[in-house]
Amino acid sequence: MNKAITDGLVFDPLPFSAGLSLWSSEDGTPGSDTYAGSGSGVFVAADQDFAGCLELLKTDATQQVRYKGETPILPGCYLQITARVKAVAGALPAVSIAGYAGAGGGVQLTGVIEAGPSVQLTTYGEVVEVTAIVATADRSGVDLVWTDAAYGHFGIDLTGPTGGVVRLDDITITDVSSAFTVDLSGLVDVRDYGAKGDGVTDDSAAFNAADAAADGRTVIVPEGDYLLEGNVTMDNPVRFVGRIVQEPEFRFILQQDYDYDSYLSAFQDEELAFKKAYQALINFADHDSLDLCGRRVLLTEPVDMQAADPSRTRFETRRVIRNGQFQPADGAAWDTVEVTSSATYSASDDNSLTNVANIASIAVGSLVQGNGVGREIYVTSVNEAAQTLELSRPLFDAEGTQVFTFSRFQYMLDFSGYEKLSQFILDDIEFQGRGIASGIMMAPDGFTFHVRDCFVNSPKDRGITSPGLGCQGMMLDRCQLISDEQSVPAQNRVSIGFNANANDVKIRDNRVSRFRHFCVLAGSGNLITGNHWFHGDDQTNGLRLGGIVITLPNPKSIFTGNYVDNNFIEWTNEHDATPALGTQFSFGGLTITGNMFTVNDVTDAFNFIVIKPYGPNHFINGFSVIGNVFRSLNGRIDRVENVDTSFADLDYNRTRSFEFTGNTFHNVNEPVSNPVNLTHNQATEATTWVMPTGTTLPFDGRALTVESVMPDGAITNVGNTAVHDLPWAEGEQGSNLRDVHLNWSAPVKGQVRYVVRMDQTTT
Repeated sequence: MNKAITDGLVFDPLPFSAGLSLWSSEDGTPGSDTYAGSGSGVFVAADQDFAGCLELLKTDATQQVRYKGETPILPGCYLQITARVKAVAGALPAVSIAGYAGAGGGVQLTGVIEAGPSVQLTTYGEVVEVTAIVATADRSGVDLVWTDAAYGHFGIDLTGPTGGVVRLDDITITDVSSAFTVDLSGLVDVRDYGAKGDGVTDDSAAFNAADAAADGRTVIVPEGDYLLEGNVTMDNPVRFVGRIVQEPEFRFILQQDYDYDSYLSAFQDEELAFKKAYQALINFADHDSLDLCGRRVLLTEPVDMQAADPSRTRFETRRVIRNGQFQPADGAAWDTVEVTSSATYSASDDNSLTNVANIASIAVGSLVQGNGVGREIYVTSVNEAAQTLELSRPLFDAEGTQVFTFSRFQYMLDFSGYEKLSQFILDDIEFQGRGIASGIMMAPDGFTFHVRDCFVNSPKDRGITSPGLGCQGMMLDRCQLISDEQSVPAQNRVSIGFNANANDVKIRDNRVSRFRHFCVLAGSGNLITGNHWFHGDDQTNGLRLGGIVITLPNPKSIFTGNYVDNNFIEWTNEHDATPALGTQFSFGGLTITGNMFTVNDVTDAFNFIVIKPYGPNHFINGFSVIGNVFRSLNGRIDRVENVDTSFADLDYNRTRSFEFTGNTFHNVNEPVSNPVNLTHNQATEATTWVMPTGTTLPFDGRALTVESVMPDGAITNVGNTAVHDLPWAEGEQGSNLRDVHLNWSAPVKGQVRYVVRMDQTTT
């Protein structure tokens, strides 16, 4: 800043050659005496050191010289007054810059210092320069602090003994505000501490030095490319004009204004800014979350989150990324990498593939497909030296050697490079896949990964993928997952919302639309509450697939308060290397209560709950379906439940602890219940009444147990006489074992109400 340039102000007094009437021998105010009328001062036109000067005879203890013109004092303007003086004869005085501080309206400003540092003259003929700086600010380097001054009359004071003669050159007043600009603005320039900004010189030390000197002020990074070949932590605010250049192994941590916008200003590249901000997030304890500031981050390739800080392969401290959007840019980086390779599988080592050919080409996180491979099996780790792969789950029928296909989908945020990642949260983020990128790949190990209030829109292949056990305790709350296959018939879709392999997953209050499957759950302890997932299409008599697929026969899980729309709950044991019943639990440990099930425009063969055993001898043991609403629109369906016998059927004789009660059926031809309340009317006398249960028991179960029998009116014999005998019942009668025989001591007729169960009441 220079007011002489910017505002056209003139600060220099007129020279002595313009007339001594302009120079006061007092304070310089109007009416004060001037050297034009005083005999103590004369103008000297020629001097060997000065072109023109004022010669003074010191007659007073303090001899004053003041310019009668008013020099303006402006806030933020720093004026340097300079005088050149030499002693000619007599006593040697001291000299200092001095002035009269005017407060406006001709009033003197009191309480301020009006004279600068004093310099003693010691030699005749020696030119001595004295200076002082005046300003409204009380800052280092300011000699005359005139905070409320409006103007000044400036000159010098001669102090000391009288009788001496001195000569005074023309006084100059210079605007030196530029010397105070950085300090005045609260800025510290990294260049003042050695930064080059040439993109070649390591400026790390200069940045650290500038930050140390800032002391609360803002560090400014001017235009240029600043290479930082070391870790830099900035404790003070930083303003970026230039660009930071730094490799991933070095950290750049902003203590103040820590958010994505600050890193975008620093690195001036959206992807790099996110990576460096994330690196700072996991390397400093002062911040628990990275605010994306509502920004869209355009990605040209998947973000390898572990590679953003190669020094860390594990991270287990709570951290949050929130409030923004990720979107992929068009490009080949998002293409699925597909590798085919022969490998050997053995049920005795059920989570591994051995003798894997071309193993170096297979990436962690690849989807495994082949004969006998269940859904959502991923490569958890790769051991190239041993030629082995670790799998996320076992294979149900892949014993021996075969060619497998490994498909590596590309995810916007990919955490698979970590060995373990825990307590990580993604909050209020939109993953806009645009049909060219998948959403999130989790780490192979970890716990309580939390995705909340997020949108995963139009992922190409997967919304969220767990390639291992990093989904332990995973939470998915209030999210929306919308597939990119809205117009594709259900059976032709390939995208899946998410999968989980580990236990204790919480899926709450989400909305999910038109994937092949909402999720594939391979663990136990799942809580699925308050969600709405709909996977229908625009086809008439269309096919429907499993919305939620449970692959553990005893999942210890609960479905409550969900809206299951145009899909079904599919329950399998496809992630078992020995799917035939052995020592493991069979189908049980599942509660489905208080849900809404609806479907439309399907064939009558559709079912809402499907059990699909992948091996023989399984049975139901501990399963509750209570208080749900089942409804079909635009057509009727036969039943709400079914057993898919593609691989095996259930052993109905071993059904235990099965409750299917209190449900509501609309447009369902064969409502079911267990226990089921039935009525039998025997029109002719018989000793044995044959009472069929028909299709009233769920899953076409057998009539194993008659829980009660109650006559509904009189039971009479051939003489139409009431009989009071107590009959005894037999279950599992008839060719399909779904009839009940009621045995009497003599032929009778009448009507009874009875309760039949398809499960055993004893263990």
